[in-house]
Amino acid sequence: MDTSREADIAAIEQVIAVVEHAQNNELPDEFLGLFRADAIWTTGGGKRLFGLEAISAFTRQVLPGGMQGMTVTFELEHVLFIRPDVAAVKVRQVYRTPDGPDVGAPLWVMAKEDGHWLLTACQNTGVLEDELVADVKSRPVFSQSD
Repeated sequence: MDTSREADIAAIEQVIAVVEHAQNNELPDEFLGLFRADAIWTTGGGKRLFGLEAISAFTRQVLPGGMQGMTVTFELEHVLFIRPDVAAVKVRQVYRTPDGPDVGAPLWVMAKEDGHWLLTACQNTGVLEDELVADVKSRPVFSQSD
């Protein structure tokens, strides 16, 4: 792998780390700073948000208090570079809740602009089959409507 590709992957991993930090610490501004102005976001509950203004309104409504009693980790699973400045990023998202774990598999299309990787078109999806949720009777995060 060439050094520029390694640097891009490291930068994408940093975006993932910021998402994790912002969500666990309920920091909407930190999270929202990762998006393009025209970004698209589909929540784990299927709510479709078009543009940073809509993503911001939703985030500011649900994030403060939304992580009470929970933590989440994000792990890079795969990066597909569609072009040198566009990547499809698959992430494993594990929520730890009082009711048990829940697992998501976000897909983030990211674009590199002015040297920074930004969230551009993102979809969050609950994972149906994962070793952490195999014996769980209810889905504490992905069964909720948002």
